Amino acid sequence: MKFLDLARVHIRSGSGGNGCASFRREKFVEYGGPDGGDGGRGGDVWVEAVDGLNTLIDFRYQQHFFAGNGRPGMGRQKTGVSGDDIVLRVPVGTEILEEDEETLIADMTELGQRVLLARGGNGGWGNLHFKTATNQAPRHANPGQEGVERTIWLRLKLIADAGLLGMPNAGKSTFLAATSNARPKIADYPFTTLHPNLGVVGIDGVEFVIADIPGLIEGAHEGRGIGDRFLGHVERCAVLLHLIDGTSEDVVADYRTIINELEAYGGHLADKPRITALNKIDALDEDERAEKIAALEAEIDRPVLAMSGVSREGIADVLRALKAEIDEDRLRHHAGGDEDETWRP
Repeated sequence: MKFLDLARVHIRSGSGGNGCASFRREKFVEYGGPDGGDGGRGGDVWVEAVDGLNTLIDFRYQQHFFAGNGRPGMGRQKTGVSGDDIVLRVPVGTEILEEDEETLIADMTELGQRVLLARGGNGGWGNLHFKTATNQAPRHANPGQEGVERTIWLRLKLIADAGLLGMPNAGKSTFLAATSNARPKIADYPFTTLHPNLGVVGIDGVEFVIADIPGLIEGAHEGRGIGDRFLGHVERCAVLLHLIDGTSEDVVADYRTIINELEAYGGHLADKPRITALNKIDALDEDERAEKIAALEAEIDRPVLAMSGVSREGIADVLRALKAEIDEDRLRHHAGGDEDETWRP
């Protein structure tokens, strides 16, 4: 299934049915009077967050969603049938935006959450409604109310507890594959990852979700490379794991590049708790490890972890550091968990 995190759709609620203007015509009944029924209500347009979806690909092939119109009223005080509602089913974490792509209508962060996007029009009153003591034979009825038509954007921001950041080929996908059952594409060229991947990792009897996004390069906020389009998928994370390629010529410059892109992206992304780890230490000797870790620690003024996604050295320490930054209510305790249990690939 292809990944799609942005979709433009057109919606329209149903129009209400017209009211009916009719009169009773019965044999041997001298005074019949009005008996026109009301029109039915138009259908509503709803959006609902459902389980089992992690992409908006369905909205690539269908962009128009119209609710049913109400049926007109009829004689003998018969009300018209109301139009059918229509429901847009989206993944948890989807934002509903106005056509300007900025004004937020709703943020679908909970499973089963439903939001009304367009209310159907009311049905028109039949002439029975207009009968009074001075107007006992009204000959007019109201038309149904028109439905609401609008264009909206759906933008998906994946729900994850921790997010991976780094330059292309920093080893993010390798780390995710080593710690979870996720199988992202791994290769020895830049931009191997073209869309976000999610993986569930376990450490010390608890589980949490990690999101891997495509690598960032200098100028990503201006559209270079894949750009900062996928940074929205780590906005909801409680902590960020910044992986730095230990084989890089200048690890401090790589660190600054990512931090500058986070700050240029805006919002609170740069202020989120962040764990920094030097990756690919299996390709370094002891002196190189110590030198690069010392340079990074001098730059960020806090400890830097060392790990390798290939040899799996230091992975448990990184996962424990991530777990410590995640709120307890976001962690999922798995059955039979052991406090001394390490990560479970």
